[in-house]
This record gives sequence, C-alpha cells and structure tokens, in this order.
Amino acid sequence: MIKWIAAVVGLIYMRIPGAFIGFFLGSVIEVLFRRNGATSSNDVFQMFQQKERVSPGDFELNLLSLCSIVIKADGSVSQGELDYVRSYFVRAYGKERANATFRTFNDVVKNRQIDSGRICAYLHMRTTYEVRLQILHFLFGIAQADGSVDEDELRELSKIAGHLRLNRSDFESIKAMFFKSADKAYKILEIDEDVSDAEVKKAYRKMAKKYHPDKLEHMDEAYKKGAQEKFTQVQSAYEQIQKERGF
Repeated sequence: MIKWIAAVVGLIYMRIPGAFIGFFLGSVIEVLFRRNGATSSNDVFQMFQQKERVSPGDFELNLLSLCSIVIKADGSVSQGELDYVRSYFVRAYGKERANATFRTFNDVVKNRQIDSGRICAYLHMRTTYEVRLQILHFLFGIAQADGSVDEDELRELSKIAGHLRLNRSDFESIKAMFFKSADKAYKILEIDEDVSDAEVKKAYRKMAKKYHPDKLEHMDEAYKKGAQEKFTQVQSAYEQIQKERGF
C-alpha cells in the first residue's frame, strides 16, 4: 500500500521518474515497517506517531546516575545530599520501591565512572523538555543540600544542562533559584533589569506557562511538587518586581 501511495505522490511532483523513485522508496519503507512489527497502514501511522519513552525503572536508574555525578562533584559524599535524594525518591515512588532502587544505587552506581553525556542523550530522546527542566532543578537541590552549591558542582550541573539540551537562559533561571543576588528576580524571569513593565508582565506569563505544574501531570508526586516549587519561585520573583516598581 505504501509503495503505491509513494508512487502516486512521485508521479504528481516528478512525473514518470518520480513514480519509479516513489515506488522504490515506498517498497523499502514497507520492508522496514514489517521488520518492526507493523502489519497495516494503521500500525504504520501509530509507529510514526509514537515517541519512544523511557521505562520507569530505566528513568530511575539514569536519574540516580546523574545524582551520583553531582554528589561526587566536590570530591566528597555528603550525608545531607544522600538523604535529600532518598527523601525525594521515597516521595516519588514510595519507601519500598525507593529502597530497592537505592540498593542498586549503592551496589553499582556509586562505585563506577558514569558518562553524563550518554545518560543525558538517552533521557533527551525519551523525555519532554519540561521533565528535563525538573531534572535540573532536582539536581540543583542535591547540590545545595549540604548548605551551598560550590564551583565544581556548578560546573557539572552546567555540563549536564548542556547534555540535556536545555537553553542557557533556562539554566540561569533555575540557577538563580538557588543563589542570592540583587537581580535574582530578573534572572528567574530571564530578563534584564532595564526592561519595561510590559516586558516584565510578558516574561512572567511565559515563565508561569513553562513551569506550570500541569506540565508534569503524568509524573509522580515528587516531580509535581518540584514543578510547584519552580512555579512558586516565578510568582515570587514577579511579585517582588511588582512591589519594587509599583505596578
């Protein structure tokens, strides 16, 4: 069926040569789809529509691998950081499942070298941008669990954000949520201090939409809570600027 459709399309655009090319390419596509288990035109359509997703177990282990990179970035393993991660996973998956995952974490992940680029490439192909933003926010939380985010941890976080294909402006926005500075509110909203009131309002609407908890409604409770934390920070930043400017 596909080869004949492709042949007709080729005929319309390139006449007889196009029909031959379309028939050939359509035949190749049919063979490839049969190898992947597609047996009808509806199966083929679904294969085009589906996005490969990461399984819950793989997501947990890959996330824990990134956690271990951040935890070890400053050359020491802080109990506060480990407790932060465990608490997060208990909230997300329940105590029993979190403990089972952490046994793997203790036995394997903590004792080997981990390639953040490979892990992030895997997650990039299988998660939404909003989920990857939440991953970065969570990793910043780990780094701060021992009291502060140091330069080595920040360097690793920056590298992970790049591997996850997150925009630099989004990295700086989330970073600002964990650092005190005079222009913190503006950094969270991804704007400069000299922008107009109208641009502040526009930036707030954009960031509120980006960080809205509904973007993670398919995720576990801990991830929704993390999204709510970011959303609250955006609201607070906007309210602070409103108060300072009096609009």
